[in-house]
Order: sequence, then C-alpha cells, then structure tokens
Amino acid sequence: MKKNIGFLNFGHWTPSPQSQVRSASDALLQSIDLAVAAEELGVDGAYYRVHHFARQLASPFPLLSAIAARTSRIEIGTGVIDMRYENPLYMAETAGAADLISAGRLQLGISRGSPEQVIDGYRYFGYEPAEGEDHADLARRHTADFLEALKGDGFAEPNPRPMFPNPPGLLRLEPHAPGLRERIWWGAGTRATAEWTAAQGMNLMSSTLLSEDTGVPFHQLQAEQIERFRSAWAAAGHAWEPRVSVSRSIFPIVSDLDRAYFGGESRGQDQVGMIDGGIARFGKTYAGEPDRLAKALAEDEAIAAADTVLLTVPNQLGVDYNAHLLESLLEHVAPELGWR
Repeated sequence: MKKNIGFLNFGHWTPSPQSQVRSASDALLQSIDLAVAAEELGVDGAYYRVHHFARQLASPFPLLSAIAARTSRIEIGTGVIDMRYENPLYMAETAGAADLISAGRLQLGISRGSPEQVIDGYRYFGYEPAEGEDHADLARRHTADFLEALKGDGFAEPNPRPMFPNPPGLLRLEPHAPGLRERIWWGAGTRATAEWTAAQGMNLMSSTLLSEDTGVPFHQLQAEQIERFRSAWAAAGHAWEPRVSVSRSIFPIVSDLDRAYFGGESRGQDQVGMIDGGIARFGKTYAGEPDRLAKALAEDEAIAAADTVLLTVPNQLGVDYNAHLLESLLEHVAPELGWR
C-alpha cells in the first residue's frame, strides 16, 4: 500500500561539540534546509515538534512559513502543538497565513500536550483552566474555539465607523484559509481519545508511545486505536475521508557510519514505563540492513493501517546525514514494502 512518507523533527540543539546543531539559529535554519532537501528527494511531508521552555523548536508558524516560501510541493506540519498554550483566534490567523503562503500544504497537528519542562507552563502564557476544568479540558476548549474560527464564519460585530470599509454582516478572522479545517490532526495517546478525535472531525496523529498498556505489542495496540478511530469516524458521518499517521524511528543501515550510529538498535523492542503518573507503552526502534528492515516493518500492523508514516529524525546529526537517512529509506526500503 502506497504511503505518504514524512519526517518529524524535534529540533533539539545543544552547545556540545558533538552536536551539529548548537544554537536556536542552527535548529531553525537547518530545519528549513532539511525540508528543502527532503522535497528534492521526493519525501511527502516535513513535520516539526513544538515544546516550550526547552532547547527545541517552539513557535512553529514563522518556521512553517519560511519553509513554505522555499518549497513548492512538500506538506508542512506540526506534531504537535500544545493547545494549552495557544490563543485560539490568533493561532487561526497565523495558521491561515502559513497555509496561504504554502498554497494549501499545511497539515497541522495539535493536542493537549505532553509532560512539560516546567510546572504548568501554560500559566506563564496567561491561561488557566476554568472552574471545574483540568489542563486537558483547557486544551480541548482552546481547540473547540480554534476549529470554530477556521470555519470562516463571521462572528464579530463591526464598528459602525471603521477605519476601512467592512463587508456586510458579522466579520470573520482574516486571512481565511479555505480547506484548512479539514487538515487539522489530533495527537491521540489512547484508544478513547482517538474516538473523540473522530467525533470532532480531526485527522488522527499517533506517535511512538501510547499512554495505556494492555499487554499486547505496541503496534497491535496502535492498530486497534486506528480501527476505533475509523469506526467512530464512520459513525459521525463526516463529509470527507480522514487521514491517519503513525511515527516511527527507522534507520536503514547501508554504510559504516549508519552502523556506528544505529547498529546497537537492531534488536530493539517495545518498552513499558510511566508517563504523567500512568503506564505507557513505547514503540521500538527499527534499525538494520534494508532487507531485514523491510521484513520487520511489513509485520507492523499499525503502519499497515495508516496512510502516513512520519520518520523521527536525529536532527543533531545534521542536514546531510538526515537527508542520507531519508534517501536510504526511499531507495532501499520503501519499494520493498510497496510504499513507493
């Protein structure tokens, strides 16, 4: 089954001499360069993680707009934006601008967020859960307002004596990006959240961990999550077909340098641990020679069920090496799996 293949860049930087990414400037500029290189290779998507109070990529829309201006085909997106921190209406404006610059290539992943670098970081941004809410409710309230704004309906009372002439009726946010509402994804960490995602009319973005564990292998638990999402989508009766992405750490070993970096991961397996006070299951890393790698990936039930695979890239190894990884997967692994 043909897959959309993208990469997911966490945008880490560190002043360590072992890193190719030693500053925020390096992280941002190399993120642009990798997207340009990936488009030239035939990769379908460039996605970026968003973390606050960390030496990682944070505010995504300037970066996405810069990538949009340097590319013409590749999808650009996030995986994911923490909605606890967002002003929904301002986000609708900036997302609309980035989507128009890209000519409709924005694929925006959002969620309630992950464990933070600081305690309740969203409070420093001026946001508090309302009475009776917790932080997840805050994220979902912001999301509801954001999705409503993306529809493009007027809701604001116009000034009777405006600086510039208004169109008739209530005013909407500008710029409006037609079609962006159907290109919003939710990062779901459980099966129940995937069903909620479908009910809201958002695409499903599932990563390399799930915040629950039933004792089955990660890829089977994730495949069940995807099945539940698709069933809930059908029951909701939305007018368009959804997309589903899964993230994987996949490293084809085709050189001595690949082997030096990732040879020790060739016997990777799922891990079970604690996150946010609950049990979570983490997917394994795939690394090996292309034929063995293709065989292992063919047995991954969640990849089989998804239409999009996002490859988590070790960005601190630099643009050239990450472009090499993407090229190796497209050339040596994807054809064997029928992804290309």
